[in-house]
Amino acid sequence: MLNFLKKNAALVWAKKHVQKAEEFKKNSEKNQEELLLSMVNTAQKTLFGREHDFENIKTIQDFQERVKVADYEDLKPYIERVKKGQANILWIETPEYFAKTSGTTSGSKYIPISKEGMPFQLKGAQSALFHYIAKKNNADFVKGKMIFLQGSPELEEVFGIKTGRLSGIVAHHIPKYLQKNRLPSWETNMMEDWEAKVEKIVEETEKENMTLISGIPPWLIMYFEKLIEKRGKKIKKIFPNLQLIVTGGVNYEPYRDKMEELLGGKVDIVQTFPASEGFFAFQDDYTKEGLLLLTNHGIFYEFIPLEEYGKPDARRLTLKEVELNKDYALILTTNSGLWAYSIGDVVRFIDKDPHRILVSGRTKHFTSAFGEHVIAFEVEEAMKATLEKYPAQITEFHLAPQVNPNEGLPYHEWFIEFEKEPENLDVFKNELDDQLRKRNTYYNDLISGNILQKLHISSLKKNAFNEYAKSQGKLGGQNKTPRLGNDRKVADLLEIYKL
Repeated sequence: MLNFLKKNAALVWAKKHVQKAEEFKKNSEKNQEELLLSMVNTAQKTLFGREHDFENIKTIQDFQERVKVADYEDLKPYIERVKKGQANILWIETPEYFAKTSGTTSGSKYIPISKEGMPFQLKGAQSALFHYIAKKNNADFVKGKMIFLQGSPELEEVFGIKTGRLSGIVAHHIPKYLQKNRLPSWETNMMEDWEAKVEKIVEETEKENMTLISGIPPWLIMYFEKLIEKRGKKIKKIFPNLQLIVTGGVNYEPYRDKMEELLGGKVDIVQTFPASEGFFAFQDDYTKEGLLLLTNHGIFYEFIPLEEYGKPDARRLTLKEVELNKDYALILTTNSGLWAYSIGDVVRFIDKDPHRILVSGRTKHFTSAFGEHVIAFEVEEAMKATLEKYPAQITEFHLAPQVNPNEGLPYHEWFIEFEKEPENLDVFKNELDDQLRKRNTYYNDLISGNILQKLHISSLKKNAFNEYAKSQGKLGGQNKTPRLGNDRKVADLLEIYKL
């Protein structure tokens, strides 16, 4: 009876929520400007606000003239003061949390989450589920067990500010009505050793009625493979009532074929776009491509055309000014005190009514050793099209330039871990090269002009990418191997895994 009531309550709440969401979808452009000016007004008396003349900011243009685009290094002096317990630095009072993330140039990053910002991290995930329930007209998954593959919920204190991984922070805010259905156990979630943790999660979940599973694709694949290895059957045979997978963190498409093979049956997928800095978007229609941009969740967005990113005169476009099917560096101003912050993600709009995006790459993850500026979206789409024509199963891949080969012209080297190789690797390679040439005119010109030779594929041993991640102390957690390199730092470490 309790499950019946939960299911019906979820259906009612979901439909009301979706109806209410129509308002922000229609007024997103107007609401964005109002949101920015409201945040500026709130932070007038902070140290950052005083230094940047917030008192005289009355328009978006005023804001852009006074507040330059910043990365973590630019904001770090302010954050260091906040870490020492000082209030009213970037935002009013002190943050409720620091989300601690690993950085390459800055070491660990401490991303502030204010008491105003924290609820939106939770509402984003909630809204994704409500939209799914309303669209599907089915909330059966609330009757079963749910698993959230995430980092440890253990938090430390930095001058009284609770600090930990975002997924661990969120674990402390799971509603009580979901706690009884939630797996794995708190003790297992606290484990830091990712391989041991996954083994324990398998043990705790293999005989349960799992109906919803959430996590980033590489984690899910590791979990599913260990389940299949132990039970000797596909996931839908182990969990016949599994209805929904919620995923985020990376583009799902390159993992889709592998996931479908492991699942062995129909499971709905909802993609999301969360980060320590905020919950930005989710798939509001699980049957269609694109993520709904959340324009009423405490974040003001700006978009820099990717070809202008990093230039002094780069344009900072608002939601009104963006164009469809163009790549933009994503810039955030948040109600946790991040001002014109470059998060490093690249997005493209596929719809403007309402605003829906695809995550097309990272500003720091590209290959342009020869001026081609190939981005993640292009290589992932090229791989997807090639797999459709010449079937194979890909676990993971990394593309790096080979500038000084032993013989012949330079080339792009693709390090690919195949679960199942294509019937003819040379034919597959040529198709992949052709598909990339179609998507990047600069790369096409380099091939046509005999500046580069066609790409090379280096096949890797099974579990190569997991072994690489383990060797770097980056297995599990929020770590993902970059798909693209502009040098051979990752490539050189992958060399030992070549077949």
